[in-house]
Amino acid sequence: MKQKVFNLMIVDESGSMSIIHQQAFSGMNETLQTVRTMQKQFPDTDQRVTLVTFDTGHTKWHYDNTPAAQTHELGWKDYQPGGGTPLYDAIGMAVSKVNAQTDKDSKVLVTIITDGEENSSREWTLTMIRNLVEKLKQQGWTFTLIGTDNLDVESMARTMAIDEHMEFTEDAVGTSQMFARERSARMRYNACLDAGVTMESGSFFDEA
Repeated sequence: MKQKVFNLMIVDESGSMSIIHQQAFSGMNETLQTVRTMQKQFPDTDQRVTLVTFDTGHTKWHYDNTPAAQTHELGWKDYQPGGGTPLYDAIGMAVSKVNAQTDKDSKVLVTIITDGEENSSREWTLTMIRNLVEKLKQQGWTFTLIGTDNLDVESMARTMAIDEHMEFTEDAVGTSQMFARERSARMRYNACLDAGVTMESGSFFDEA
């Protein structure tokens, strides 16, 4: 029985992300490539991908529990920043959906990337998100929050009970470096799973 590894990516598509549109677009595609590489490198795993982008007008499910080998690059029109940031709704909806697809032996890595704070959710509150995250961490889920340097990312993560966080400079270089560091951490996460080693809480983005 293969170890199922769910890669859930929740990426802000609000208007302010247009500053780094090209880098965010490229970064998502490179991350998809990394997951496909993980599938080849660790054939005893069943790597699954759920990729969600969101703003006030829509939540786009680019992939939903899709086997890594069946993913391909996003097209430029698939990611068009505009609107506000219903961050809690996007997290709550995506995490709940993946939770319904997992079993007790599944491993789940949740990656949240945003350049703005919550400003327009209608269904989910901070308390609801925090309770959900705390419950799923007890089941072995790993949550990471990646935010731009105009935010207090550490404080945002703490209020949502997320232990792993990273801040990046919202420009071309900073965004590219962030995605590179995230991919390196993702590879280390999978290597730890393969070796049966648990990553220490708070160490996810430590440079290897």
